[in-house]
Amino acid sequence: MNFGNVAKNYAQYRNDLPAELLESLRLRGIDFNNKKVVDLGSGTGVLSRALHNEGAFVVGVEPSAELIEQAKIIDESEGNKIEYINKCAESTTLKSGLYDYVTVLRAWHWFNREETLGEIKRVLAEKGILIVMDSGFISTSKVIDDTLQIIKSHMSNGELKPAGSKVESKQFVNGYPVEWFKEWKEHKFDLKETYKFKYTVSFTNEEWCGRVGSLSWLAGFTDGERNEILAEISTHLIKEFGDEQHNIQHGCSITILNHL
Repeated sequence: MNFGNVAKNYAQYRNDLPAELLESLRLRGIDFNNKKVVDLGSGTGVLSRALHNEGAFVVGVEPSAELIEQAKIIDESEGNKIEYINKCAESTTLKSGLYDYVTVLRAWHWFNREETLGEIKRVLAEKGILIVMDSGFISTSKVIDDTLQIIKSHMSNGELKPAGSKVESKQFVNGYPVEWFKEWKEHKFDLKETYKFKYTVSFTNEEWCGRVGSLSWLAGFTDGERNEILAEISTHLIKEFGDEQHNIQHGCSITILNHL
């Protein structure tokens, strides 16, 4: 999936990292201060910046040069100095055994999981920790239903399938395909804890369209096609909701795994 096609939307509208996320990790004894962290699938640096602000030494690994470019623009505006490398999670080229944590936010389903687990084991220090996180809207509100119907009408098969490898799974635990837990165990990652919480993000019509524009379903369209879809959604929102703010409930799932 080429998220470079929606890099600007991703940078501007896919930055809803809930404050509760890092706090929930702190409560579970996760301390990033002065720790070395690899953030796989770092995108536009949302999590990388948060970890940097926690005092971590972060390397963001991202296969899309366009997303890294957006990350650097944001970092420069905020005065952050974070290292990004334009590589895949399956082959980071990082040195072996140096990193205390590997983090993944909204990206595990895009990886070749077998190869990525091998790479994570290589770069983690002894007793290192893997933290896999995911988040997305879970509301069943009319604004979401209407938006998805419009997107479906533009899909060649009229279907919206789960992102990446999630499409292969029939059963989920805390938002994760059950197969992932088996794979982690087979690769000697001991499940310390998996949990989830809900949070709300408020959108104007413009912000909602921006967020929708960053979704993987739209990354496969041309710029012209994508703009047409977003214009249709915008027109519908104004007609149905006026200037109403849309309070969209999201879910955040976290799994903490110790490398044995």
